[in-house]
Amino acid sequence: MRFGVLGTVAVWTSSGTSVAVPGLKVRALLADLIVHEGRPVPAERLIADIWGERAPGNPLGAFQAKVSQLRRALGTGEPGGRDLIGSGDAGYLLRAAPDAVDAGRFASLLVRSRAQREPARRVALLTEALALWRGAAYADFADKPFVRPAVERLEQQRLAALEDLAEARLALGEHTLVAGDLADLVTANPWRERLRAAHLRALYGSGRQREALAAYEQFRRRLRDELGLDPSPELGALHQAILRRDADLAPPIPPPAAARTNLPAAASPRSQGGLIGRDDAIDVVRERLALERLVTLTGPGGVGKTRLAIEAARALTDRFPDGVWLVELAARPARADPEALGEIAEQVATALGIREDTVAGLPDDHWPDPTDRLVAALRERCTLLVLDNCDHLLTPVAHLVARLLDAAAQVRVLTTSREPLGAAGEVTLPIPPLAVPAADATTEQIAQAAAVRLFVSRAHAAEPGFVLGADTAATVATVCRRLDGIPLALELAANRLRALDVAELAARLDDRFRLLSSGKRTAPARQQTLRAMIDYSWEPLTAAERSVVSRLATFADGATLAAAEQVCSGGQVAPGDVLDVLARLVDRSLVTVRDGESPRRYRLLETVAACGLERLEEAGETTATRRRHATFFARLAEDTALRLRGHGQRRALGWISTTRRCWATVSGRSVRRKPGRQGGGGEPRLPTARAGL
Repeated sequence: MRFGVLGTVAVWTSSGTSVAVPGLKVRALLADLIVHEGRPVPAERLIADIWGERAPGNPLGAFQAKVSQLRRALGTGEPGGRDLIGSGDAGYLLRAAPDAVDAGRFASLLVRSRAQREPARRVALLTEALALWRGAAYADFADKPFVRPAVERLEQQRLAALEDLAEARLALGEHTLVAGDLADLVTANPWRERLRAAHLRALYGSGRQREALAAYEQFRRRLRDELGLDPSPELGALHQAILRRDADLAPPIPPPAAARTNLPAAASPRSQGGLIGRDDAIDVVRERLALERLVTLTGPGGVGKTRLAIEAARALTDRFPDGVWLVELAARPARADPEALGEIAEQVATALGIREDTVAGLPDDHWPDPTDRLVAALRERCTLLVLDNCDHLLTPVAHLVARLLDAAAQVRVLTTSREPLGAAGEVTLPIPPLAVPAADATTEQIAQAAAVRLFVSRAHAAEPGFVLGADTAATVATVCRRLDGIPLALELAANRLRALDVAELAARLDDRFRLLSSGKRTAPARQQTLRAMIDYSWEPLTAAERSVVSRLATFADGATLAAAEQVCSGGQVAPGDVLDVLARLVDRSLVTVRDGESPRRYRLLETVAACGLERLEEAGETTATRRRHATFFARLAEDTALRLRGHGQRRALGWISTTRRCWATVSGRSVRRKPGRQGGGGEPRLPTARAGL
């Protein structure tokens, strides 16, 4: 659990969720305990601090009630939170490590920054430290006497950090930016000579010598008139150096820029390097990486996780002085043994240009383990690692990332995978398919949908004469919906417009695996055909997972857990095992669920369902699965029919309305819908005779 006082007093869980601490007096108690930094405080002192001269009639009883409320709030926020408020003969205390409080973290970062020799790393640490401030320290209790010494101390530390940051930035040659940033700060703190010296150096280094001399003279006069003092010898010497135009004051000449990234160049100057419909997602990834140290992008195959990760990382190169580096892991064989960890560490070191012979001046035999060598090299670096396609290496990648994040405080990691790594501190961002137009969308609305914009862009590249007009919009919308808005599938479909018109393309999507079999020759093998994309997701599945996916494909619009347990069980899969298998398939991005839907329905993308039906036929289970499907819904329909009379009638009618879409089974291909005015609209045809209903 983490605590914040650099602003209003706040509490967060270890995962970053805010914890509500109700009541001003309860928060005052927490603030008082934080002020004492783990030292016990007598109850009498706490009562005096919280109530002052307005103590209640039974002060000890009222105080103990506030302690109980605080413990309850912390315990509600996170297991074990109650135990953070300790008590004993010496009084009450907060059991929290110094870094668990943002003020302690701030102080630790200041110490680390002053130990750094390189200005860029000092800037990175100081920027991170100052970003912890959300406002004035203890803002909601600034008028309380018990926090004033801490507030004054923290404010002095903040000003010292700002001075450190200004000097480090001047060492990097950022004179013009620093001159602008310090103007208001100098006005608000007129007597801090170190801050004023940095401002004078910034003005002079940005070519504003006259303004620097005028600012010094104004300060000298005010100091003499108001305090009867002269500027310090150090500030006077700086003034003389400015008059002499001393060469030491000139901004440093930057060395030739070294490569700070191995990210591929943007393929197109348009739409974030050709990444259409992902502007908001890129912003979300950037925001999470600013707050968290490990972010994993998950989603089904072909959804564009790699492209999104690269575009988001490209926008962050300025934040990481030691670079942003991409490590592609798809070509590595699937392994989970300890040796795989060292091999992945060697690949990361190679991508970063870390030499094998020495690390930090130590002989090679001092670091026999590749992982130790990589950790030592990154310990003081401020860098972002992008580990792409971790699906088949989850265990070794998770262990490597944990080692790096524990040892290297300024390293951040962005990974892509069909399922989370399962590492401590990981934040998962599911990447959905592109938005597709609704069945009743107008031509204008169709043209604005992200999936349609991507399809049209790729169609223009394949067939320059292609035009999205009133006569083709509805058909294009149907294609995008039937391909689930998956970018890779849309690109493969657009490539077929060299040989087919869009109506012929839509008509042949029932045989999509044969149709979409020609991708870019330079793409990885798993992205060259739709079949390869699906097979890449299918191969790691267990026998039970394959059985459940195949059987789930018989549902036209997904299944509730009760339906799935009856229809998807059999053989090695007991009904009680279905939930666990479905949960793993959701993690693997093969089964989807919708937030806020109750009861949850487990659905397959149409392409995954098409593959599942093929595998079901190959296993010889189609007839048996359809029979279980028909039996389940026949019994459910019979049970519902009994409720159509009496008090349960409304609930039964509602059930029929919301579930009739999933009564249909599909006979070897996707459920087709009656064509509507916009193409692809209308209700699904329900083959009730085939289903036995």
